[in-house]
Amino acid sequence: MSNEKDTNDPTADDPDEPPHGGVDDSSPAGNGEDATRGDPEPDDGPANDSGADEDPAAGSDGESAAGPDDESAADPDDGSAADPDDEDDPWDDGVVVDDGDGFDETDVVGEGTDGARNGNNPEPSDDGGIDELGSTVEVEGAEIDEDPDEDDLLGGLKIDTTAELEIPDRLVDQVIGQEHARDVIIKAAKQRRHVMMIGSPGTGKSMLAKAMSELLPKEELQDVLVYHNPDDGNKPKVRTVPAGKGDQIVEAHREEARKRNQMRSLLMWIIIAVVLGYALIIVGQILVGIIAAGVVYLVFRYLNRGSDAMIPNLLVNNGDTKTAPFRDATGAHAGALLGDVRHDPFQSGGMETPSHDRVEAGAIHKANKGVLFIDEINTLDIRSQQHLMTAIQEGEFSITGQSERSSGAMVQTEPVPTDFVMIAAGNLDAMENMHPALRSRIKGYGYEVYMEDTIEDTPEMRRKYVRFIAQEVAKDGRLPEFSAEAVEEIILEAKRRSGRKGHLTLKMRNLGGMVRVAGDIARGEDAEMTTRDHVLQAKGRSRSIEQQLADDYIERRKDYELQVSDGYVVGRVNGLAVMGEDSGIMLPVMAEVTPTQSGGQVIATGQLKEMAEESVQNVSAIIKKFSDENISEKDIHIQFIQTGQQGVDGDSASITVATAVISALENVGVDQSLAMTGSLSVRGDVLPVGGVTHKIEAAAKAGCDRVIIPAANEQDVMIEDEYEEMIEVIPVSHISEVLDIALEGETEKDSLVSRLKSITGSTLKDGNVSGPSNPSPQ
Repeated sequence: MSNEKDTNDPTADDPDEPPHGGVDDSSPAGNGEDATRGDPEPDDGPANDSGADEDPAAGSDGESAAGPDDESAADPDDGSAADPDDEDDPWDDGVVVDDGDGFDETDVVGEGTDGARNGNNPEPSDDGGIDELGSTVEVEGAEIDEDPDEDDLLGGLKIDTTAELEIPDRLVDQVIGQEHARDVIIKAAKQRRHVMMIGSPGTGKSMLAKAMSELLPKEELQDVLVYHNPDDGNKPKVRTVPAGKGDQIVEAHREEARKRNQMRSLLMWIIIAVVLGYALIIVGQILVGIIAAGVVYLVFRYLNRGSDAMIPNLLVNNGDTKTAPFRDATGAHAGALLGDVRHDPFQSGGMETPSHDRVEAGAIHKANKGVLFIDEINTLDIRSQQHLMTAIQEGEFSITGQSERSSGAMVQTEPVPTDFVMIAAGNLDAMENMHPALRSRIKGYGYEVYMEDTIEDTPEMRRKYVRFIAQEVAKDGRLPEFSAEAVEEIILEAKRRSGRKGHLTLKMRNLGGMVRVAGDIARGEDAEMTTRDHVLQAKGRSRSIEQQLADDYIERRKDYELQVSDGYVVGRVNGLAVMGEDSGIMLPVMAEVTPTQSGGQVIATGQLKEMAEESVQNVSAIIKKFSDENISEKDIHIQFIQTGQQGVDGDSASITVATAVISALENVGVDQSLAMTGSLSVRGDVLPVGGVTHKIEAAAKAGCDRVIIPAANEQDVMIEDEYEEMIEVIPVSHISEVLDIALEGETEKDSLVSRLKSITGSTLKDGNVSGPSNPSPQ
């Protein structure tokens, strides 16, 4: 057995100062085997930002050792022979790590994480600068038209398939459209700042978080070891070493323990043989000899167990990590996020598992020197958010059992490093339920970023979308390349899904889903490439649940004649609504006027939500001002037909309700081949709404010939080619225009419309009243 000085021997700047862990070096701490031998003492505390061991300690001989950060200090132990002054060192376990390259644990303690001291001389990571994302799209053997035609959906790219495009190596360069967020991520990686990203799902939040882990320097990575504490078994000690050294230290301890166990086993069998021989030959009492041999066996087994307990637990292993750690803790429970200590049913009698072996690292510890990503941050319970604040603020967090009824609750380690960069993400509602103090820490030490849903449609962005499709094909690895025509069809779909004219959607996950469906169809046909026809099939097959439900509703209503698309009916109007984000449906609205029994009321049914109820009240203001009759003697009943359990939200049915009520008051029929959507001000102006493209297509599917939309939404209409021949789109700016188009008859209608114009007080010039320039989703 080696008698060399333990290379885990702690060093100290002040020989008179005991270690931070409270262990007095002047008193030996045994491990149950030998009074002069103990467990190698780990660092008493987390590593500092540089990764070097901070914990000082003095040798048992009272001589001061050089601190680990003192590179100029000579190593008192050269590892070549036993040092006489160290024979009584209470922390000497005789373990020397040697992997054949001259490295031992002295190197580990003395090096810290400085790349120069590791001998690797790593170059600083190159973040590539903060240039405009995707400004250059590399194409093999093809040209880019510098002044492309406005109708060129490829943005001037001269390609036949996506195989001709080069894919950037860095994830941060593969992000499409979120230039501001990308710049923030690069800056945050340089300065190690926290980031909160808020936006719709599928806009690239997780991709940017992974990209940051590639930008952080790898040379700072650390392994974390947990050691048995001979003074208090429920307070394991923690030590940090450069990445890759932890495995070597653990293996060296295991090898030393194996050698000790072999020697003890040999000694045990010799003693057992002597005891049995003495009992059998000298005493003649074989039973006594067997009992004595059993006692000897149990004693040695107990000693072997004590030796095995000295092997440290490699809590965090970054030896094989190529980039800074990235840990996705979305939806993690407290133990997975903060670390835990496993329950031990055998807590005494020599059968218990040492506490340091039961410690489990949490995501905050595994993300040390890397990125911790938590999506839907508001779903974390308050207690976890509070602990997360502590880890961010202190840069270290002790591990203890998360269950109060578990034996792990009695164990608490020394603080474990948690020097991570946190990226919190979520939808807009995430800020409402997020702990204010946690948000304050992120905001105070980092950035807040809003992820855009759409981006301006430019030739440059179209080229980026072509590259996005190439990236999806390369990432999947099983899809045929896309032809130029197939790419154009996907870019057209990106325009449609944006909901705004002159924009492209940035909900790339959903768009990528359609790319994969189209590729799967092509692969199923053994096609050499994915064509436009495959994309068209994919658009039908990749319909959302809401789209499928809407189509099913339309078909069922046709079967039961609930859908009316011809003739004139009093008090009935075909309204339009949106289900989800990308599907439209036609919902009839009916109105009836009856004598009142308790004062005039406007009664609306159909699972109306708050915004829809308010829109009905706004419509009632116009009706009260418009009507020549005393409506205080009448009740106005408004029914939204078959709205389902979800009910109606938003005010996009305002002109529908107004038309239905006015039709019922005047007993004038409404054209049933007409559908409409639009918000309404109390002065009668028609205001823009969201989802007009999907609503128009729903009206066409239902068999309507015409559809009324707000004039401000005219620029947002991007219906499929198949529907353009089926339906006429009529933009309007005022309720009088709606009535002029929708109501039956000429004489009565003209009088009604002119009276409404004068009463509402809206001045119409050339029949136009401009609404807000930007449509708000309804």
